[in-house]
Amino acid sequence: MPIEQSIFAYQGKLDIAKTSDQLTGLTLAVKDLFDIAGVPTGAGNPDWLASHAIPKQTSSVVEVLLKAGAEFVGKSQTDELAYSLNGCNIHYGTPINPKATNRLPGGSSSGSAIAVANGQVDIGLGTDTGGSIRVPASYNGLFGLRTSHGVIAMDNMVPLAPMFDTVGWMTRDLDTLQKVAQVLLPELVSGEHTWTSSEPKNVAVLLPELDEKLLWREVHQTWLDSQTSFKQVKTIPVSSDWLKQASECFRILQGYNLWQTHKEWFLKTQPKFAPDIQMRIDWCQTISQQDFEQATQLRAEIQQQISVWFEQVDYIVMPTTPSASPLLDATDAWMANYRSELMGLTAPAGLAGLPQLHLPVLEDEEAPFGLSLLGPKNSDLALIHAAKNI
Repeated sequence: MPIEQSIFAYQGKLDIAKTSDQLTGLTLAVKDLFDIAGVPTGAGNPDWLASHAIPKQTSSVVEVLLKAGAEFVGKSQTDELAYSLNGCNIHYGTPINPKATNRLPGGSSSGSAIAVANGQVDIGLGTDTGGSIRVPASYNGLFGLRTSHGVIAMDNMVPLAPMFDTVGWMTRDLDTLQKVAQVLLPELVSGEHTWTSSEPKNVAVLLPELDEKLLWREVHQTWLDSQTSFKQVKTIPVSSDWLKQASECFRILQGYNLWQTHKEWFLKTQPKFAPDIQMRIDWCQTISQQDFEQATQLRAEIQQQISVWFEQVDYIVMPTTPSASPLLDATDAWMANYRSELMGLTAPAGLAGLPQLHLPVLEDEEAPFGLSLLGPKNSDLALIHAAKNI
């Protein structure tokens, strides 16, 4: 049953037998990319909704959460095919950011983020390909975890770019985020990156610079200086050229993967998208096999460079987003420049398949944002443990 479409695509209850009580008492919004048997999947686009049958199977990640006792409230809206970080949808509107009503909600997991931020649900399930958990978590003052690539199954759901797609979730508190992690990441409980000690950890601080603008600002450093659970061992200056190269590498690989994944549907259906998303999809068609192979080689080099960041380091502290959410009336030119800064920050975790945990600990012009803990692959639970010691 369709309801207020700026937040939810569908709302209702699901009758799935519980096998544990780990999440009993917690409510759940599911991004409208995950299939649920008997419920349409719209992927934020009416043409997708109209051209796909109602699913007969439920995404395994959703099923695990429901069997653990989470109470389904509804399927939350997403940017079209999850191919945006703004949270605007030309078909269903822009949900209101409850923490800063004059600013963007952030996408593409916008509906899940807003439902958590305004108290409608406890858990907002989403995906993160190029930042779609980290960005709305930052803009709405939430904790948000982008998981290691491949650690959670992505079956029975709409992909964006499978080579980067990950599952993630947002919550208002760390305890809830940890409970979900313990349900979805049981194989990491005794992994090599599991920390049980509360001893201070070795951290590096990422100092990204873009066009002579340092994205690690005084407000970040002030917060870091107030912490006692860190042993800072080094700083990692990242040049503007490196950020732009990483962003462009990610953009090419994501775009090529997106077009190859959905090419048949694009050509057959000729779906209608928002102008900015359509422009990106049109560009995806122009990416050649040679472009893809060159970007793949560059990705391997970037991965090697990122691995060096973690030498003698448990995790890296870094800005999640350049600032609080952009204003709703920001100009196209301003947004284009901001997107370049934003993608430079989100690309490293995507290119290296790493987990990243957003901490909502900062404010800018009375609007929330924060910083992140970036960890080695499969250190997802360790990052949560580290955050709880802060």
